[in-house]
Amino acid sequence: MGYQLISIKAPTSYTDDMLRQMIARQLKIRQFSFQVEGKSLDARNKRDIHWLLRVAVVSPEIKGGEAPQEEPLKIPYRRRPEKVLVVGSGPAGFFCAFVLQKAGFQTVIIDRGSDVLKRNRSIQTFERGGAFDPINNYAFGEGGAGTFSDGKLTSRSKHISKERRFILESYIEAGAPQEIAFMTHPHLGTDNLIRIVKNLRQQYEQLGGEILFETQLEDIVVKKGKFHEAITSHGSIAADALFVAPGHSAYETYRMLINRGVPFRTKNFALGSRMEHPQELVNRAQWGKANLPGVKAAEYRLTSPGDGKHQVYSFCMCPGGMVVPATAYADTNIVNGMSFYKRDGHFANAACVAGLHPDELAGKVVTPLEALAEIEKLERAFFSFAGGFDAPSCSITDFMEGKLRQTHLDSSYPLGLKPAPLWEMLPANVVKAMRAAMPDFGRKMRNFEAGNLIGLESKTSAPIQVLRQEGGLCEGFENLYVIGEGSGYAGGIISSAADGVKAAMRLII
Repeated sequence: MGYQLISIKAPTSYTDDMLRQMIARQLKIRQFSFQVEGKSLDARNKRDIHWLLRVAVVSPEIKGGEAPQEEPLKIPYRRRPEKVLVVGSGPAGFFCAFVLQKAGFQTVIIDRGSDVLKRNRSIQTFERGGAFDPINNYAFGEGGAGTFSDGKLTSRSKHISKERRFILESYIEAGAPQEIAFMTHPHLGTDNLIRIVKNLRQQYEQLGGEILFETQLEDIVVKKGKFHEAITSHGSIAADALFVAPGHSAYETYRMLINRGVPFRTKNFALGSRMEHPQELVNRAQWGKANLPGVKAAEYRLTSPGDGKHQVYSFCMCPGGMVVPATAYADTNIVNGMSFYKRDGHFANAACVAGLHPDELAGKVVTPLEALAEIEKLERAFFSFAGGFDAPSCSITDFMEGKLRQTHLDSSYPLGLKPAPLWEMLPANVVKAMRAAMPDFGRKMRNFEAGNLIGLESKTSAPIQVLRQEGGLCEGFENLYVIGEGSGYAGGIISSAADGVKAAMRLII
């Protein structure tokens, strides 16, 4: 059997039969099997938008060639007496525990929130006007913050090819669509993730792993740089190693770790608001038409040097999605975006944020604890202004001009909008940078100024970073790891999960 990897330009509405015919014509063969290895949309020319495909073809009619063998992630198994405690069931925490359990460790995951189905019910109740649930919301609960997002599986992290392949294969085995293995910008959608997260947990439990929901880490016992036991809301748990995957919202966990001697430093992060446009406006701007057969919804990625000191960019773009109340606490007000797999909602949204350092936010050099306090102060100010969870908002035009004219805005946000002078509520340097960037955005995306700005976006990344050795081991500790987005070294589902896998492999090997 011969092998050949070819490139094919295919119409957006192509079928497998059409693709087979294109392969046969290009290679002049009849008997073959094929597999799509890569798929990306080329929309640079609006008159000729098409898929670019990388297709692996195997055929007795092809002379020579051999399919490349990709080395898998090797998890050596042996029965091990050590007990490992993992805090947090988001991508980093779960995949860390999953790999350790496969390697023969005795692992326990604890999560302050509930299982994903109970969590979903709590979120739905909240969005219908019910009470905020402090343990089950967009930040806390099984699956972490990524479960209730767009489920993007892209990552710019380098040197994680084995880990990424293992993660994607695990998702597919748990029910994810096969396309995530080859799409350039794969996504799962919250509706798929709810089911996939549950299936992965069941696989983990079948391996002998244990997960304790509604169990919050409150303190740790450390002696001479060695972790001994965790104090939780349901008693103490002794373990031979501790992996903490706190996510970016568990500020009380950050504070406890810092007070127990875990070293952190401040780092750059980003602040801004979430921008929202009708999806059809985005489709026309990107494609020159309202819809495109074979493609769900148009995406965009916008960047600008801003005011020259603070780069401004779009982040976590959710085509056909909705803006959601993403606060982790009852007295703060922040927003995020999410979408389902079909991306068929009326609106598109993305964060519009400016990068800055916590020292700039505070106006002085701050410690990690002070940095957290500054961000909380801003999040509470948005809550106080709204008197609850309505999202302070204004049109992009009003933001640019500094005058609140439009008081009724259409939006996907479920809890209602409150007209607000966001240019007075956000830090002045962030406002200056965003205003400098928006004309750039308007030149890159037609009718950009017709959108709205909604709420406070403060959780694009963690504002602090743990000092650690390679693999996640905290400096000064022999068995304590901080991993994932909350460590300050990862962001998003894939990079966070890969960080958890790498940390697990460090302990295994």
